[in-house]
Formats: sequence, structure tokens, C-alpha cells
Amino acid sequence: MSAGNTERRRDTEVIGLVGFAHLFSHFLQLILAPLFPLLKDEFGVGYAALGLMVSLMYTVSGISQTMAGFIVDRYGARRVLLFGMAAFSTAMLLTGLATSYWMLLVVAVLAGVGNSVFHPADFSILNAKVNPKRLGYAFSTHGIGGNFGWLAAPAFSIGISTLYGWRAATIAAGVIGLLITAFIASRAALADAEAYGGGQRDKAQGGRSSGLKGDVRALLSVPVLKCFTFFTFYSMALIGLQTFSVSVTSALYGAPLITASAALTGFSFGGIVGIVAGGFAAAHSSRHNLVAAAGMLIGATLTLILASGALPVWLLTSCMGLIGFFIFSTSPSRDILVRGATPPGATGKVYGFVYSGLDLGASLSPLLFGWMLDQRMPQWVFGAAASFMLLAVATVVTLRTKQTAGIVAGVVPENAPS
Repeated sequence: MSAGNTERRRDTEVIGLVGFAHLFSHFLQLILAPLFPLLKDEFGVGYAALGLMVSLMYTVSGISQTMAGFIVDRYGARRVLLFGMAAFSTAMLLTGLATSYWMLLVVAVLAGVGNSVFHPADFSILNAKVNPKRLGYAFSTHGIGGNFGWLAAPAFSIGISTLYGWRAATIAAGVIGLLITAFIASRAALADAEAYGGGQRDKAQGGRSSGLKGDVRALLSVPVLKCFTFFTFYSMALIGLQTFSVSVTSALYGAPLITASAALTGFSFGGIVGIVAGGFAAAHSSRHNLVAAAGMLIGATLTLILASGALPVWLLTSCMGLIGFFIFSTSPSRDILVRGATPPGATGKVYGFVYSGLDLGASLSPLLFGWMLDQRMPQWVFGAAASFMLLAVATVVTLRTKQTAGIVAGVVPENAPS
């Protein structure tokens, strides 16, 4: 077998394993949400208390992501990824054994720690192990895995809980997670990821650690801060569309619950197709900032049309599908932009810091959107989501990093963190 075929097979396996790990993380994120009515009755608490549990998980995850990135660069991505998978799985298993609401809060902290490792570890492995000319496809597969995890979780939760109860659903999810962790740990394709995780590879190549001051300077550089801001606004818009769209379309259009739910499903499937298309766009473009800006701009325009309340009800699913397509089509290009903004030896910490913007946005925007719905202003939820998309465009359209120029041709610039 030629060297090229061997490399292609190795890249394919690495991309598949990392994408599978990302699917697993998103799967666990949404296991509990469909079970809230059952948890509410079991523990005698309201939805606000259950929402606090979710907020706590994402707050811990957001705070821990940057720290996880530092650990990835210091000790290697593989072992950090496996630790996070095991911690998240254990948290889900313990949820099924909880006897009080306060135990759920403690478990939520463990879940947040486990959830925090995926982006810094995943992207550190992909950047280190995959040929740069395939990174667009790698990032696309990574995003698709996450979306399929979101789609699979509700069906799993509802199916198992209907037959055997909610505790069986969470325990089963935790056990499956531990088995998946063991499987990924056994794969030889990631066995040497320790030696190629961020800073360790730089040291092997003779690079020098920049120290704490250098790390802080890297995280506070203009390109990295622009990426962080983009992710924050992106997340705020996504929460409005993903979490509140059913309530908004029901209130704004008088759509039946089944129609509003179908529109949300259209958004999710449109997002999967968008990530695939975005991977091809990222692989054949050197202007990743423009690809990301264009997707968000079109998504914002369609969301404003949706906010007008003028669409026929039968077009809701199609419109939401297109919005999902264009928003998620930006994912591979934005991840390449983060790669381009990353100094040598800082892959884990930069991806951890930038992706903590997602958790920040997810923590901030629900309060705003919930208030708008309470004030009977459903159209403003979509209007605000579109505004956040436009702010995201403003942060990314001027972001053009030197390192991204050679990725399409498969040439890694001298200072790229590959």
C-alpha cells in the first residue's frame, strides 16, 4: 500500500474516532432534557430548578474549557479526552442513582467538567494528526457527529424511559458512554496522540514554551478575541432558534405544536446538510472569513423574514431548514479560522478558550429570550437572534489569519500549529 493511501486511511480513522467522541458528548448533553417532566415529579422541584442544574453544568464547562486546553497542551489530548468521556459518563450514571435534587446539582458539576474537554482535545488531535488538506472535511465530520448526537438523545431517553423509567435511561446512557470510552481508548490510531498534542509536539520539534505570560498574550491577541466574540454571538443566536423556536412559532404564527416541532426538526436536519456543504466550502476556499460571514449573513436575513410573521405556516419548516443550513455551514470555516489564529504550542488552550464563548452565550441569552416571551414579544426573539448573527458577521468578516492561507493546498505555513 502506498504512503498516500496509508496516510489517508489513518486520517479517516482519526477523523471518525474524534467525530464519534463528539457525537457522544452531544448525546449526553440532551439525555436529561426530555426527562424533565419526570424529574420534576420525582424530586418535587420546578422547571426553573431543573434549568438551574443545566445552567450549572454549562457554567462549569465554560470555566473549565480554557483550563482543559492548558492541560491538553501540557499532557496530551488523548488522555484528557478519555478522562472527560469517563467523567461525563459517570455523571450520567450517577444521575440515575440520585435520591435528591441537591445530588443532581453535584452531579451537574461533574458533568460540566467532563463536557469541558471535548473541544480542546478534539481539535488538538485533528490539527496534529490530520493532513491539513483534509481539515475542512475533518471539522465538518466533527460538527455532523455533534448534531447527530443531539438528534439521537431524545429518542433514546423517551424510548428507554417509557419502557423502564427515567433512571434506567440515564444509567443506560452512562454505561454505554463508559463502553464507548473503552473502545476509543483501545484504538491504535489515537495511541500516539499523547506525543502530538499541542505543546508536546512543539517541544519535540525544538519549540520553546512561551510561559504563562506568553499563553495569556496568545489568548488576548486580537484574532483569538475576535474568534471568542464570534462564538459568543453565534451561541446566543443559536439558543434563540434551537431552544425557543417552538414557543415562538406557536405564539407568532399560531402554529400547532406538531408544526412548530417539525420546524425545529427541519432546522436540525438543515444544519447537518449545512455542515457537509460547509466542509466542502472550507476545503476549497482560502477566504474562510468570508465563507463564515456569508453563511451568518444569509441566516440573519432569513431569520428576520421569519420574525416578520408574514410567512405562510406551511413554509415554516422550509425556512427553518434553510436557516439551519446556512448557520451550520459556517462551522468548518470558523474552526479553520481558529486554527489560523493559534500560535505554536497553544492549540488546546486557544480552542478551549474560544469554545468557552459557546457556553458564555448559552448562559446569557436564555434570560433575555425568556423575558421577551414573558412580555409577549415573540417576534423579538427571532429579531434578537438575527441581530446576534449580524454582530457575529462583524467580528469575523475582518478576521483573516496568515496560517489559513496554505491549508487548502495542503501546505502548512512555517508557524502553523499542525
